Order: sequence, then structure tokens, then C-alpha cells
Amino acid sequence: MSQDPIYYSDYLQLGKLLDSQHLESTKAGETVHDEMLFIIVHQAYELWFKQILWELDDVLGIFSQNPVPERFMGRVVARLRRIVEIQDILIKQVAVLETMTPIDFLDFRDYLFPASGFQSAQFRLVENRLGMRPEDRLLLEGAPYTERFDTDDKAAVVASESDPSLFDLIEQWLERTPFLESGEYRFWEEFESAVRSRLERDRIVVAENPNLTTAERKAQLGEFKTTMRQYEAIFDADKHAAMTRRGERRFSYGAFQSALFITLYQDLPALQEPNRVIELLMDIDEGFTAWRHRHAQMAQRMIGRRIGTGGSAGAKYLEKSAERSRVFADLFNLATFLVPNAERPELPEAVAETMRFRYQV
Repeated sequence: MSQDPIYYSDYLQLGKLLDSQHLESTKAGETVHDEMLFIIVHQAYELWFKQILWELDDVLGIFSQNPVPERFMGRVVARLRRIVEIQDILIKQVAVLETMTPIDFLDFRDYLFPASGFQSAQFRLVENRLGMRPEDRLLLEGAPYTERFDTDDKAAVVASESDPSLFDLIEQWLERTPFLESGEYRFWEEFESAVRSRLERDRIVVAENPNLTTAERKAQLGEFKTTMRQYEAIFDADKHAAMTRRGERRFSYGAFQSALFITLYQDLPALQEPNRVIELLMDIDEGFTAWRHRHAQMAQRMIGRRIGTGGSAGAKYLEKSAERSRVFADLFNLATFLVPNAERPELPEAVAETMRFRYQV
């Protein structure tokens, strides 16, 4: 306990916090009412970005250990779930900003040039911590995204590009997942057989469907060949590598297999927490994509086809950025390769035993 009493306002630094809204319109001699809302909403975003970075740094610290301490997995799940909840607030804040009309925004927009949300160094740090790569980004008027930062922010953001990201550490964690080769049993051989049987049944359903035209049947049967090629990459490291070179996969061969196995057998006690991590990573990826799309819709509503204050193509740029921003796209693609529970290969008793709760009545 502190020896000196702590006062609420002092603890929260409210003097500094509430004195940090300085309207450019007021400086110009004519205060525009809604500029206060604009500043506060964006300051709130930056505070939430700071909290997300705080959560991510703790998760990164845990996953950087080899092996990852099992006792910390609950903490990882809690941190990631908190980020998902914060994302929900980020999206809802857009609705608050939209209580300002386009005309209200135009009353002070000219005072903002060339400042822009593109200069949010914290959000770029969030993206880089998650694992977004420089080559995944759109150029801004032909220049990399870092060109709009001042010297200090640029140095911090560029440095973060070379730090191990959550993607990197999750990939390494998945690669260390023990595989199911026990005696004569080979899991992936069993799974490949189950997959081929499932696909063959699906193919027959299409081939014998009387409601399809000849052209529709031919097109759908052609899709089966494409799907089968994707499945084959699960069982062939060289084919997986080829997909990686084409940009169709990002995880390593071992990491992708591990993620698929965890998803298939998520009901086993030992895999429940790892599966929660996988689901939360998808939630976070989906949350930021949804926020970017929502932001783009707001920009379209506020400025139409005008350029952004930072010189971008405005809403059009934001939509394109949202489409390219997913870090964990491989996890979303896992659903393509699942089979019903009844068709999963039966695990050997010795393997299943290692994945049960240690103490059972």
C-alpha cells in the first residue's frame, strides 16, 4: 500500500489527458464544434492500440520461449480474447464518428492536411507485431508506407519489421507439435485415405445429380480436380512448397499440418487450448479486416471520391488494403480440408492416452 493517498485525477493523469484536445479550427479563429469529437475518437483509438500492443508483447514473450510453457497457455488465450473484445470497441467507435455529417467534417477538414491516420505508428506496430510483411502492403503514391512518418516513428516502425512476429512464433510453436507416428501407425496416411473416400463420394453426388446441366456438372467436376490438388499439398512437402512460392500458402509444411491436426481433434483435452489459440488468431485477423472495411465505408460516406488528407485514394485505398491485410489466411483455409468427426482416423490408444486429462475418475 502506498504511504501517500492517491487521488483519482492524479492517478489517471486527467490534467494531461483532458488538456490534450487542441482544435486546429480554434487556432484559426473559428471553432468548429465536431472537431472535438474527431480528436477524441482518434485519441481513444490510439489508447486502445497501446493496450493491444501491451497484450501482444506479453503473448510474444510467452511464445518466444522454447518450449512454450504449457502453464501460460491460459494466459495467452486471455490476452488474445481481450484483443478481440477491444476490436469490437474499435468497430463500434466508427458509429460514434458517423454522428458527424460529411458537411460537419468539411467545416474543419482543410485544417488537417497533411495529417492522416496512415501516420498512426502504433497501428503499424500492431500490424507488424502480428506478422504483416512489407510486401503485403500497398504503396502510397508509389512510396512505402513508412515514408509518411517522422524520423522517430519511421525508425520504430522499420525496426519492428525485423522483430519476430506473432506469425513467426506461432509457426515455430506449431512446428514443434508432436506428430502421430506410433509404431506402424502413420496418421497422415490414414487421413489421406479418409479424405480421398470423402471426395470420391462428393464427386459421385455431383456426377449423378439430375438437377445439374451438362455445363454445370462439367464445371463442378473440374472444381474437384482443383480441390484434390490442394489436398495433395497436405501430404506432399514439395507441392506445399510450390504453393508457398505462388503465394497460396504462408505457413511452413509442418506448421500447416499441425494446425490441421489440432483443428481436426480439437475435442481432445490436450488440444483444446491450442485450438482456442487458433480460433482467436482467426478472430483477430477477421476483426481487423472488418474494422478496415468499416473504416473504408465511413471514408466513402464522409469524403466520397475525394483524396484522403494524407494523399491516398481515400476509401478505395482503404478497401484494397483491407483485402490484403490478413496475416493468418492459412488458418481460415483449414476448413477446406476437414472431414466429419465420424470419418476422422481413429487414434491409437497409446496416442489418445497422452492427450487425455491426467486425472480421471
